[in-house]
Amino acid sequence: QPQLVTTGGGLVQPGGSLRLSCVASGFALDVYMIAWFRQAPGKEREGVSCISTQGRVSGYTHPLKARFTISRDDANNTAYLEMNSLKPEDTALYYCAGVRTSDTSWCPLDHYAMDYWSKGTQVTVSS
Repeated sequence: QPQLVTTGGGLVQPGGSLRLSCVASGFALDVYMIAWFRQAPGKEREGVSCISTQGRVSGYTHPLKARFTISRDDANNTAYLEMNSLKPEDTALYYCAGVRTSDTSWCPLDHYAMDYWSKGTQVTVSS
């Protein structure tokens, strides 16, 4: 059964770093655009970053671009989100999601467009 599994979350101090992984099973990741979303308690889900197939295009919610980096390793069916200089306001449940596409330049941060979702991994930034 196709699924996405996120790992790498945890408790980190402000200013620290984490790398989240998103592993696909049951399907080949290389024909899927991958996006990361997050949801903090009491807040709406928000888009974080996206990467098109073949990694040609990436996008970020503007304030996060300076601190977060998205990447993909299709040979290992995995996408990543590297998060640096973490702040308490980054605390949230982080999800990866994917949508199959033939457009190598398509990179929407639109949760309605996604085919598959992971269950999420908790990131807590606190001293």
